[in-house]
Amino acid sequence: MEGRGIIMWIIIGLVAGGIAKLIMPGRDPGGIIVTILLGIAGSVVGRFLASMFGLGGGAGLIGSIIGALILLALYRMFVGRRTTV
Repeated sequence: MEGRGIIMWIIIGLVAGGIAKLIMPGRDPGGIIVTILLGIAGSVVGRFLASMFGLGGGAGLIGSIIGALILLALYRMFVGRRTTV
């Protein structure tokens, strides 16, 4: 993969993660780093889901945000179970 493409995925992931965090505010144990990683992974998930539904491989920012929201919800669900009293 071209270096420029990877940098764009990181930038889109950063934006998608930030917007997902704004849409789903709350305390997350991972902080900004986890938010960025969830955003980047959300870009991949969003592109995958878009291609599954025949919307093409390029989901763009909206697909990335949806993917990041899905991953953020799953992250909170699993990490929330680990909390102790």
